Amino acid sequence: MPDAQQAISRLGNLSYVSPSVESPWGTYLAQVDRVVPYLGELARWAETLRRPKRALIVDVPIALDNGEIAHFEGYRVQHSLSRGPGKGGVRYHPSVTMEEVMALAAWMTVKNAAVNLPFGGAKGGIRLDPKALSSRELERVTRRYTSEIGFIIGPQQDIPAPDVNTNAQIMAWMMDTYSKNVGVTTTGVVTGKPVSLGGSLGRVKATGRGVFVTGRDAMHRLKIPMPGARIAIQGFGNVGANAAELFSMAGAKIVAVQDHGGSLFNARGLNVRALAAHVLQHGSVAGFPEADELGQEEFWTVEAEVVIPAALEGQINEVRAKLLNAQLVLEAANGPTTPAADDILAARNIAVLPDVICNAGGVIVSYFEWVQDFSSFFWSEDEINLRLDKIITGALDHIWATSTRQRVSLRTGAFVVACERILEARNQRGLYP
Repeated sequence: MPDAQQAISRLGNLSYVSPSVESPWGTYLAQVDRVVPYLGELARWAETLRRPKRALIVDVPIALDNGEIAHFEGYRVQHSLSRGPGKGGVRYHPSVTMEEVMALAAWMTVKNAAVNLPFGGAKGGIRLDPKALSSRELERVTRRYTSEIGFIIGPQQDIPAPDVNTNAQIMAWMMDTYSKNVGVTTTGVVTGKPVSLGGSLGRVKATGRGVFVTGRDAMHRLKIPMPGARIAIQGFGNVGANAAELFSMAGAKIVAVQDHGGSLFNARGLNVRALAAHVLQHGSVAGFPEADELGQEEFWTVEAEVVIPAALEGQINEVRAKLLNAQLVLEAANGPTTPAADDILAARNIAVLPDVICNAGGVIVSYFEWVQDFSSFFWSEDEINLRLDKIITGALDHIWATSTRQRVSLRTGAFVVACERILEARNQRGLYP
């Protein structure tokens, strides 16, 4: 896997350093390569999909509670701004790299275009373990990071949001810091804020809801009955837990769950709310008394109609793709399936609903939040959910029809829809100077 410096070197010349296709950026590039033959005359602009518009690395120094000075490395990548301001989350994780953030920003470009939002794609992150920092240290690192990237973000430039290990409180600190630096309260600079600071109702559960709504639609199309359907979920954070609750309420059985602490199995179906309470208290699904423990790789062999990867990228590789006993994969995480695994799943007739539509519920409601902040007029949660459902199901209809017409996978169909919109905007705007 190439390091961050190799990934950065790709921005400056045509003779790219070849990344591993198993890496996030390599996975994204392979996905672009697969869609280019379907872009017609717009293919002349395809190289813009392979190059982030702007990539920023910042040093984030803070004073720790014990008085020592610590330095963290932060990133913000704007992949494309052709269709509007950048939009994408900020993650805090020990494994964050520039290459990963580049890929995540690119997937945001595709995702926003796939559901036809007026945004480009961006992403950010800081390489740190938030569990190793106190709340005061997290606030300091957030405010310093916001100040360091402040000149490229803004409600009409680039709008951050929560991602892995970040939340409404982190967004509140970012919004406050940016507002202090520009001299005016600017609620629209971030989304995913607390409702009391201009956040939107329904935002916290939006990504999980989108996974459920698109998953329900896909199950119907594939003739998988919802009542009694067995579902295995990797990742039981905000997205995985909310999706699990909605599927369970609809009559499905959550038979297996895996997170960083362990894997669980219960053939009768897990009590999702009890499991969520256990995770809140203990920090992991490990030790939940109403289930049997599984090995890490054994999780991928569980018999289930639906598998939902809702953790980090690259989780379904060639080996695991051969193990899956499922009919449908719902990509709640970003980039969870490698290109080689995609091919294996296709050969095994296992459908994959790609991340760029399956987990788009969060950014759709972020768009609603952004609009509400501009107008200072806020909608009810019922209105939010109705609007979300309408946009995401309409987008899925278009993608499914494109996939069928072009005789390609749902992922390539989604990329065809999105990349046509992105490159048409690029073509119409032209080059300046």
